[in-house]
Amino acid sequence: MAKKQAKKANTSNQIAQNKKARHDYFIEEVHEAGLCLEGWELKSIREGKVNIKESYILLKNNEAFLFGAEIQPLITASTHTPHDPLRLRKLLLHRREIERLMGKVDRDGMTVVPLSMHWSKGGKVKIDIGLAKGKKLHDKRATEKDREWSRDKDRILKHSR
Repeated sequence: MAKKQAKKANTSNQIAQNKKARHDYFIEEVHEAGLCLEGWELKSIREGKVNIKESYILLKNNEAFLFGAEIQPLITASTHTPHDPLRLRKLLLHRREIERLMGKVDRDGMTVVPLSMHWSKGGKVKIDIGLAKGKKLHDKRATEKDREWSRDKDRILKHSR
């Protein structure tokens, strides 16, 4: 009997990414936080029905919350409990980390944005959050100009060999 070949597992631990955050902000620091999720949300995340592009982090009463992240419920999800795709989800951070982030936000005028969502060991969902400072329009243009120049430079070097 021939052995069945196992399906290739997705080696990437990445679930969702917020590319808009890197475009709109200078990321100063990156922290990893856990998420408090319900069962139906975890099943939906496994299916890839998550969007964190329009979300942000809310710091209130020495707690951190993920606001605006959309997790669409599956069609097969149970109907006896209401499913809110945009509900407020608590972030699991140490008290000192939260106090430090709150101090930076209040004192330096920075903001906290979600950067990416990924799987950690043990099947837990983690989210990378960034302490960021907003970009002005000319900063965005300069970043785009640098990116284009590095791309053109690589092309020139590749053809000159």
